[in-house]
Amino acid sequence: EELTYRFENISFFQNDGWVIGKPAILLHTKDGGKTWLRVPVSPKLPGEPILITALGPDTAEMTTSAGAIYVTNNGGRNWKAQVKETIDSTLNRTISSGVSGASYFTGNIIGVIRDKNGKYLAISSRGNFFLTWQPGQEFWIPRARDTSRRIQSMGFIENDLEQGLWMSTRGGGLSFTKSQPDFDSINNFDFSSSDIKTGGYGILDVNFKNKDELWAACGGGILYSSIDGGKSWKKDDEDKVIGSLYKIKFFNSKLGFVLGSNGVLLRYV
Repeated sequence: EELTYRFENISFFQNDGWVIGKPAILLHTKDGGKTWLRVPVSPKLPGEPILITALGPDTAEMTTSAGAIYVTNNGGRNWKAQVKETIDSTLNRTISSGVSGASYFTGNIIGVIRDKNGKYLAISSRGNFFLTWQPGQEFWIPRARDTSRRIQSMGFIENDLEQGLWMSTRGGGLSFTKSQPDFDSINNFDFSSSDIKTGGYGILDVNFKNKDELWAACGGGILYSSIDGGKSWKKDDEDKVIGSLYKIKFFNSKLGFVLGSNGVLLRYV
């Protein structure tokens, strides 16, 4: 019986591209997508591939749902581990360092995000804590959320840790770090709440067009925009769609898209 695959992530560096999907599949192209080669995925791989980042010719970084990170520089023939152990092994070995919900962790991570310099955020599948990793560290560092509400989504401001982090929580909460977070420190990050009123709809993604203008996508097919760095927000009533809006992506100041359920794709104009 032929399997039906669902492609979940794609990344290109010039003409060198990669695609991952479920059930576990990894494809590689060297000619801008004209032809694709299937790269074997080891059945011993901890977790499932959930994020792939093209870094150069035949070079890519792959992350799995168990928090394993691998790099290849020969088109996927060999992969080098960047982290010594999976997230559940780290948490259960260190007894979670007092992070609520992390002890005896057996779930997966969701919402893995990589900034432009290779630093990572990951959210536990239950949303009760998050983790960070940066190149050179042997293990992921678990971190407590600063609110009683569970984490909905997270990301890097302008795709750069040096600019800070944002965090959305269940029920429409949104906050930003007050200063550049230190991924080497085990101390909690200091978040400041943003005054956005979504009527209880969860914020699924936030993306910055520039340092002042940003957009938030919510359940219920609603978009919110801010032109003062998130201090105040305006509801975009014109573009309300049936369903949810999941992902916002700006490629430059004039080109942006919003991806939603039921095949909805909005373009920034």
